[in-house]
Amino acid sequence: MPVPKRKLSKSRRDKRSANKGIMMHGFGTCSNCTKPVLPHSACLECGFYKGEKVLETKMDRAMARGKKVEERQESLAAKQEAVQ
Repeated sequence: MPVPKRKLSKSRRDKRSANKGIMMHGFGTCSNCTKPVLPHSACLECGFYKGEKVLETKMDRAMARGKKVEERQESLAAKQEAVQ
């Protein structure tokens, strides 16, 4: 069986596999908002996956928080009117 005559240097050895792992990942567009999105993953902008809402986005949470604040203010105003 053949045996190398000299030891390969680390740089020479590593050059052989330097470009093996470099690949461009494919991506598609969201069907709801047309933003670029990785395949088989939900859109981070709108929270949709395959036409269904699966994630709660920052905007959704902000709108829910705003509704809660409005309800709280309305209930406080109603209590103050009832007291007077």
